[in-house]
Amino acid sequence: MPAACPDLARSEPWRRSLERSLSRRAKALRRRRRRRGGRSVAAVLALTLTLGAGGALAASSTDGGSSSLQLGSSGPAVVLVQKKLHLAADGSFGPLTEHAVKRYQRGHGLTADGVVGPRTASALGVSLAVGDSASSSPSASSTVAVPAVLQKIARCESGDDPTAVDPSGTYRGRYQFDRGTWAAVGGSGDPAKASEAEQDRRALKLYRERGTSPWPVCGS
Repeated sequence: MPAACPDLARSEPWRRSLERSLSRRAKALRRRRRRRGGRSVAAVLALTLTLGAGGALAASSTDGGSSSLQLGSSGPAVVLVQKKLHLAADGSFGPLTEHAVKRYQRGHGLTADGVVGPRTASALGVSLAVGDSASSSPSASSTVAVPAVLQKIARCESGDDPTAVDPSGTYRGRYQFDRGTWAAVGGSGDPAKASEAEQDRRALKLYRERGTSPWPVCGS
């Protein structure tokens, strides 16, 4: 005898099948929502971490910050910056100082925002920390008496940039020493990486020994 077939004319089998189908769909929908919810939370967390890291990176890549000099700043560090930029050193960071800083930044491939932060200060050869060894030690550039003739030579040779290197790589630093001359006056390493105070002292020694002859063009 063949197995009894359900009576498809009755509504009960259809109703039970529909209920089972709806139940399966409801469970599947709940699972999908749970998975989407988990992914959404994970996505939000990942986005938060990414934005946080990006913000930290952006903050570290700017030249400003808590240790910076800008319009309205004043004090000994501003005096050092103004001297480097050949301004009247009144210790007040006003519009003229800001303009000079922007001009210097543009000329040295820095962001021209008029703010003296760590990178601009490093390029200028000044310290932003008041009273630290770079600004208060006997070797600081502010304590080296540089004759006017050497100041003129520095401006002519390098634009008064202690990190300057000529295109050939031979002449380096504020006074464009070659390595042989630098070593002859007691220097070691790369002149362009020495502090400005040391470069001033070596140039002064060379000037006292040989006059302006080491700089035949700018010393004339």
